[in-house]
Amino acid sequence: TNVTNGVTPRRWVALANPALNDLMLETIGADWPAREHEWLRLEALQADPAFLARWEASKLEAKRRLAALIAERTEQLVDPTSLFDVQVKRIHEYKRQHLNALQLVVQYLRIKQGDTSAMVPRTVLFGGKAAPGYYMAKLIIRFINGIAEVINNDPDCKGLLKVIFLPDYNVKLGETVYPAADLSEQISTAGLEASGTGNMKFSMNGALTIGTLDGANVEIRQQVGADNFFLFGKTVEEIRQLRGQYRPWEWLERLPALQEAFALIEQGHFSGGERDLFRPLIDKLRGEDPFFVLADFDDYMQAQSRVDDVWLDRRRWTTMSLLNSARSGFFSSDRAIRDYASSIWKVDPITPSITRGNA
Repeated sequence: TNVTNGVTPRRWVALANPALNDLMLETIGADWPAREHEWLRLEALQADPAFLARWEASKLEAKRRLAALIAERTEQLVDPTSLFDVQVKRIHEYKRQHLNALQLVVQYLRIKQGDTSAMVPRTVLFGGKAAPGYYMAKLIIRFINGIAEVINNDPDCKGLLKVIFLPDYNVKLGETVYPAADLSEQISTAGLEASGTGNMKFSMNGALTIGTLDGANVEIRQQVGADNFFLFGKTVEEIRQLRGQYRPWEWLERLPALQEAFALIEQGHFSGGERDLFRPLIDKLRGEDPFFVLADFDDYMQAQSRVDDVWLDRRRWTTMSLLNSARSGFFSSDRAIRDYASSIWKVDPITPSITRGNA
């Protein structure tokens, strides 16, 4: 028996996102977190320009709150009107934070080459911890921070790209991060994520997902609609077929922009001139790539271009954001508990009329 887990909207929206909570109270009522089926009433407002403006304003308020926290903890100033592109989760190769990091190097090269006409200003946020003995995960953290140091100090990138690695990421910090995200990075290799709940928290708060068909992404896409999800990557079956015959160096030959990125990394550009620092990471990608980063890279970049296109259409983006929240009621932990009660525990809920004294 399989039960999709869930997250509580009482904490992850009502408490964490006051501005969105106000809109939910007004639209659905005081007990809206307990009536997840009624969140769909938001859909009726997708054609209301005034409500969409308020929806967008609520997101901006959350982004300003996160920007203030970033300034306090990292001394970096970020633009709340930029696209907040967020990947926060445990650092692991299968979750592919290095896929995200590599596309940042490609975007950096675009900026340095003056190819910025269609570029959307982005603030790319990472957060997460690595297991104590997981060398490669720790190297990925160092890699992201090296990229951030170069990009954030290059005047050519100002107003176009900013990279932040949030220190000491934890659940409490997540209460500020999830409401502020415009784009949720759920880019693990298909077939390796058991489920995941961070993607649910993002979607509940109106973030759009860029992701593979992995874990709960499959059900999120089903619930919010394929048109409101940026899909990319090999499927579980395609990954299965690649195993045993995958030659990542051959895929790299077809990716000139990524070849250029690899060369820049190997020159020590993101490691203070230390050429060998990231060699284990690059050599593993070029020679083994067990999580198919290179196989999915081109498709990932195309999905990111689609993100840019939609972001420039503010009404479309805001409508998609609203629909993500409206259709995320399935991911409430209340629904998950009801499924457990009926399918696994075989118990009935206690009715509200029973008081503590006579229970």
